Amino acid sequence: MKNVGIKAIGQYVPKKVVTNHMLEKMVETSDDWITTRTGIKERRIAGKHERASDLAIHAARDALKKGEIDPHTIELIVVATISPDSNFPSVACLVQKAIGARQAAAFDVSAACSGFLYALTTAKQFVATGMYKNALVIAAERFSQIIDWNDRDTCVLFGDGAGACVIAPVLGNHGILSEYLHAQGHHSDIMSVIVEDLPPLDQEAKTMNRPYVEMRGQELFKIAVNSMAEAVDIVLKKAKVKKEEVACVVPHQANDRIITAVARKLSIPKDKFFINIHRYGNMSAASIAVALNEAVDHKHIRKGDNVVLVTFGAGLVSAASVVRW
Repeated sequence: MKNVGIKAIGQYVPKKVVTNHMLEKMVETSDDWITTRTGIKERRIAGKHERASDLAIHAARDALKKGEIDPHTIELIVVATISPDSNFPSVACLVQKAIGARQAAAFDVSAACSGFLYALTTAKQFVATGMYKNALVIAAERFSQIIDWNDRDTCVLFGDGAGACVIAPVLGNHGILSEYLHAQGHHSDIMSVIVEDLPPLDQEAKTMNRPYVEMRGQELFKIAVNSMAEAVDIVLKKAKVKKEEVACVVPHQANDRIITAVARKLSIPKDKFFINIHRYGNMSAASIAVALNEAVDHKHIRKGDNVVLVTFGAGLVSAASVVRW
């Protein structure tokens, strides 16, 4: 098995910014209420004709450009998303077409907010075994399309965006040292997307109700904190890395209070946690991918650093990885 590491990373977020003050005019809420309970000040929302695949393509091109990687050399594309353009074709195939990676295999992964780490871990196996020489891993979400904008409990939380990275074999003891994936399907009803059931061959229904997110936030909070903390403990033990040797933790950007509770439970100083939730809100699978890219760009992560990635999402699914940069 080959050591596999991240060779290049990039991101893309839509230009449209929606602030808390703008939401005050839409639903019964306030900037203070949102900020105090979530840490979010603003989020990015995709344009009318901007699809998840568009976000993914932009992020992919950013990573390839920064890594000076020819897209024609990419052998595998894995996209994490729960807000694809449609059921098929996959977003991964649309990315393949757009960037000209004609030799690449391509498929999507659905693991909600844990999608990026599920996709990264999946792609790593193909590269580590030598089946493919490299892989382009993308997380892209147009989450705004499944939000009920009349529900103040959910519409203030989410935003759109995409992050991408290229992984390939690396030398020495660098790269992805360990990973952990977990699911708690018995809690699946705590957060889900509600859709209208229509009988097969029904020609009476002229329209379908738009799907929307439904969430029981208080129940989710406790499970999220415990699951993320447990995932970090497990991957650090597998990687044989001590907590004090961790330079940076990049957590899922769901709620600043969750991040604070996770830091406290792990006894890791919160100033080691990279946080950008105030600018983007929760971008589901894209959150941790964008946060990782910005942590690198802002020099919060440097060569040789031990980095922990940890996330949690609907399903309920959780995931974590330890990367030596």
